[in-house]
Amino acid sequence: MDCSPFVIGVAGGTASGKTTLSTKLKQAIADDAIILSHDFYYRANSEIPFEQRIKLNYDHPNAFDTDLLVEDVKKLKSGRAIDRPVYSFVTYTRTGETVHVEPTRVIIVEGILIFENKDLLDLMDIKVFVDTDADIRLLRRLTRDVKERGRSLDSFIAQYINTVKPMHEQFVEPSKKNADIIIPQGGENPVALHMLIDHIKALIR
Repeated sequence: MDCSPFVIGVAGGTASGKTTLSTKLKQAIADDAIILSHDFYYRANSEIPFEQRIKLNYDHPNAFDTDLLVEDVKKLKSGRAIDRPVYSFVTYTRTGETVHVEPTRVIIVEGILIFENKDLLDLMDIKVFVDTDADIRLLRRLTRDVKERGRSLDSFIAQYINTVKPMHEQFVEPSKKNADIIIPQGGENPVALHMLIDHIKALIR
């Protein structure tokens, strides 16, 4: 590649609209962008029985292999391809498969805790925080976990009270100070979205 890729970080609380915003950014930039979700890099914990894996705190920074994500972003920035992991939210572990990713002009990194890690922050050219009301995020997360990930209502409530909410308050919300841009409602905010897209297109030209 003749120039280093442009890295956009998209952070925010659970179910805040990060993926929607990231997808719309990718669509606007077309074939010249990829999305790397922090969720791909959950630790496998394959040595731990399933009954214990479901009880782990998946909203703490230690739940992620962020070092591997940092390494992969560095490889992409240097023009090298990666094989990123595939994680299953049904079995709470990696599947053992990988997805081959070629370097592109724009790399979108998204996740709840990506602004918490300094090494990852240092690789980003623009840092966007999606700020969405807690009650909206709660309802979105409930719908996703029960309908798409097969969680029971009781397990969702326990996880939200014990880990999701306290970890958001301890790590996610404070990391907002590292953002360059804060967008209320994320991809559902067309004015902010179009301004961001225009700005990114101008920068990568």
